[in-house]
Amino acid sequence: MRALILSDIHANLEALEAVLAAAPAHDVVWNLGDVVGYGASPNEVIDRVRALGSMFVRGNHDRVCSGLPGIDDFNPIAGRAARWTQCVLSAEHIAWLRQLATGPMMPDGLHVACTHGSPLDEDAYILSMRDAWQPLAKVQTRINFFGHTHLQGGFATNGEEWFKLVPDYATHHEAEEYEIQLRDGVRYLLNPGSVGQPRDGDWRPAFALYDDARRTVGFYRVPYDVRLAQMRIVRAGLPDRLATRLRDGR
Repeated sequence: MRALILSDIHANLEALEAVLAAAPAHDVVWNLGDVVGYGASPNEVIDRVRALGSMFVRGNHDRVCSGLPGIDDFNPIAGRAARWTQCVLSAEHIAWLRQLATGPMMPDGLHVACTHGSPLDEDAYILSMRDAWQPLAKVQTRINFFGHTHLQGGFATNGEEWFKLVPDYATHHEAEEYEIQLRDGVRYLLNPGSVGQPRDGDWRPAFALYDDARRTVGFYRVPYDVRLAQMRIVRAGLPDRLATRLRDGR
C-alpha cells in the first residue's frame, strides 16, 4: 500500500495541483488537515481534495473557518483570513469542514496514526525534540504522521537515542525527493510539510509518500506557479503578507 500524505494545503489551489501532477503512483490519500485558511481558493481546494479520498483529519483552520471556536487564538492576519474564508465558503463546504474528525486517526489499522498537531493535542505544535519527547514516549503507534508546523521532516527514537530528521535537498528550484528507510524498533513522528504555505525557507510545496511494502517514507518538493497563487490572494483582498510569504517559504 502506498499512501500520498498531504497537509496544510491552506486553500492554495496552484500548489495542490502541482503536487498532484508530480505525486508518484499511490493507492490512497491521507490528509492531515488545514485544507483551508490563508489562501484564496477554499471552495476549489475542498472540491479537489474531497474527490481524492475520505481520510481527513481536522486542522485548526478547518475548525475556525467553519465557524467553530478558536478564532480568538489566531493572530490578526490569520483571523482576518479565517473571517474572509467563512464568508466565501459554500454552505455545503462549511458543513463538510464541521464534520471532520479530530486525530489521531488510524487509516492502516494499528500500524499508522495521523494527526494534525501533536498526537496528544490537535492544536499543539511539534517544532523541536523537546516538543516531540512526550508524544514519542506515550504513543503506541510506531509511525505517526502530523502537520500543523509547515516544516517537513520529523523525529524518531529507539527508546534510548533521539533523532531529528530533516530532508537534505540539493536545490530550491527543481522537483526533488528525499527518502528514509523505516527501521525496526523505532517510533516516528513524521511531517510531510505544507502543500500550500511552507515555512522552512523552501517555497516549493511539500508532501510525502508512505510505502508500507518497502518500509519507506519519501519526502518531496515540487515547484509551482507561485505568482498565480499570490495574485489570487491580492485580488481577493486578503493581507499582502499572505502573498509575499509564499515566495519566501516563511
